[in-house]
Amino acid sequence: MTQQSPPVWFITGCSTGFGRELARLVLARGWRAVVTARKPDQLQDIVSGHEQTALALQLDVTDRAQVTQTVQQAQQKFGRIDVLVNNAGYGYLAAVEEGEDQEVRAMFETKFFGLVALTNAVLPGMRQQRSGRIVNISSIGGLVSFAATGYYHATKYAVEGLSESLALELAPLGIKVIIVEPGPFRTDWAGRSLLESKTVIADYDATAGKRRRQSRERSGKQQGDPVRAGEAIIQAVEGRQSTAPSPSRPARVRSRPQKARRPQGCLRRLAADHAQRGFPRIPNHDVAGFPPRRPVPLSTDPHRLPLKPASSKIKTHL
Repeated sequence: MTQQSPPVWFITGCSTGFGRELARLVLARGWRAVVTARKPDQLQDIVSGHEQTALALQLDVTDRAQVTQTVQQAQQKFGRIDVLVNNAGYGYLAAVEEGEDQEVRAMFETKFFGLVALTNAVLPGMRQQRSGRIVNISSIGGLVSFAATGYYHATKYAVEGLSESLALELAPLGIKVIIVEPGPFRTDWAGRSLLESKTVIADYDATAGKRRRQSRERSGKQQGDPVRAGEAIIQAVEGRQSTAPSPSRPARVRSRPQKARRPQGCLRRLAADHAQRGFPRIPNHDVAGFPPRRPVPLSTDPHRLPLKPASSKIKTHL
């Protein structure tokens, strides 16, 4: 992005994980940030010392009136919003048959419909500016699926499809869409932010049940560093690390741990996806990830920016 005044970022879900670290990075650069969470008291340490450039607001993205109000407050304080980061969300573990209707619908309200509501609230200002960035936090789970997270995957597939259409619609207006697809990172996804169905069916113990146990055991031990993910997102927003095959396609950042091994089925699906879209073949090193603490290289596919949990990707491999 090119502009003289510091950009204004609007970030949801800043109490933990990606949102929290990204907000810190943005403010540390002297940029302006609207930092939001359902419990604003969890944001005070982030905005402390940045009273002139930070605005901490309570926001539940499922509350449409609150969505409108926070966007208006942000515009009143800073005059504009340059970057929207739709990050709010949480995990939910359940075999499809075990899923509880109320919990599933609540997750869709947060992870999909909340994203839509906030995007629509911000777009009028961006259209008037003829500039802006919409950053949608998806997941590697928006490309491939596993047991026990079927409903979570469904929300991410929805975000992926919406983002593709959104990019086509906004490209002529100077607004770009970035999809971030993280792999395993040390966030609270499998910790405090994780919900599980109360219904447990014994027949799924070897599939969904096993995945539940693995998720709990691995929480906090993932190789992915959310700080590096935040740095990669900033690079993508600035256009230094992520490009798209055409101006009307969303840029992507993907991240996964350097040594993490992908099931062969996942590799085949990624390769098939590239082939179907007419993209160049994915080299093995692009799939495996990139060494930590090195600049994230561009894939030969300009549509994606590979990022690993050790580094971090912007819809390429986050």
